[in-house]
Amino acid sequence: MPSKLGQLRAMTTVVADTGDMDSIRIFKPTDSTTNPTLIFKAAQLPAYSHLVDEAVAWGRKAGAPAGAVTDRLAINFGAELTRIVPGRVSTEVDADLSFDAAGTIAKAKALIGAYEARGVGRERILIKIAATWEGAQAASALQREGIDCNLTLIFSLAQAIACADSRAFLISPFVGRILDWHVKAGGGPYAAEADPGVQSVRAIYAYYKTYGVSTLVMGASFRNAGEIEALAGCDRLTISPQLLDELAKDQGILKRAMSPDAPGPAPARVAMDEKRFRWMLNEDAMATEKLAEGIRTFAKDLAALREFMERRLALAA
Repeated sequence: MPSKLGQLRAMTTVVADTGDMDSIRIFKPTDSTTNPTLIFKAAQLPAYSHLVDEAVAWGRKAGAPAGAVTDRLAINFGAELTRIVPGRVSTEVDADLSFDAAGTIAKAKALIGAYEARGVGRERILIKIAATWEGAQAASALQREGIDCNLTLIFSLAQAIACADSRAFLISPFVGRILDWHVKAGGGPYAAEADPGVQSVRAIYAYYKTYGVSTLVMGASFRNAGEIEALAGCDRLTISPQLLDELAKDQGILKRAMSPDAPGPAPARVAMDEKRFRWMLNEDAMATEKLAEGIRTFAKDLAALREFMERRLALAA
C-alpha cells in the first residue's frame, strides 16, 4: 500500500509550499510556490547564502536599490527551483501593488523578462497576484499576453468568480486561514468535513466544474493533514514540508473526496462586475478581514526582506 502522499499524487497535483530546496528534493512535488515570507526564511539559511551573495554582488555592480536586489533574489530562488521541479514555480508580485493593476502588470512583465534572461521560459512560471479586483484585472491582461497567473489570498466565492472571469491559470484558496478566523470567532472544533476552509474550497471547485471554468483550483494554507485529505482529488494542493512528511509516513487508505465528474452542488452562477464584487466581499466579514490581513502580512515580510538585503548591501560596501 503506498503512503497517503503517494495515493494523493494519483488524484491531485502536489505542490510544495516552501522555498527550502532540500525539502523539495526529498518530496519531489510537481510544482513549487514561493512568497516573500518563504524566501525571507530561506535566505537566512546557510544553504542558500550563495543566492543571496549573487544578488548582492549584482546589486553592487549595477548600483541597484534594495528593491531591485530583492527582486533579483526572488528570481535566483525561482530559477533554482525550476531546475528541481518539473512543473511550475510561482513568484509573487509585490504585495504593495495589490491595488495597482498597472503596477502589477509592469512588475509581472519585469519578472518574466528576468526569468527569460536566465533561459527560463514563461511556461515554467506562474505570476502570483493577490486576488483583489485590481489583481484580477491585471491577471486578465497578463493572461492575454501569455503570462500565466496564480491568484492568491482567495477567501470567498466572489474572488474566485472574478478570477475565473480573468481566465487566471489557477487560484489559491486559503483553507487554514479561513479556519483560523472561525475558531477565533468562537467556532469549532471542526471535523475535516465541516472545516469552513474545506467547505469554501469545495464550493469554489463545484462552481468551476459545473460552469466549465478552466481555471485550476489549488487549495493552500493547511493547518492539518485532515484538511488535505478532505480535499483529495482537488486540481492541485500546495502543502508545507511538515505536512508532506506526515502524509508520506501515513500508510492508511486515502479516499478521493473531490472529482470533476461529481463536483457536488454548485452555488448559483453570478455575473460579476466591480460593484458586485466589492459588495459581495464587503458582506463577507471573514474574507474582507483575511484578505486585508494577508496583504498586510506579505507587505510586512517583503519590507523585512528588503531590509535584510539592504543590510547585506551595506556590509558588502
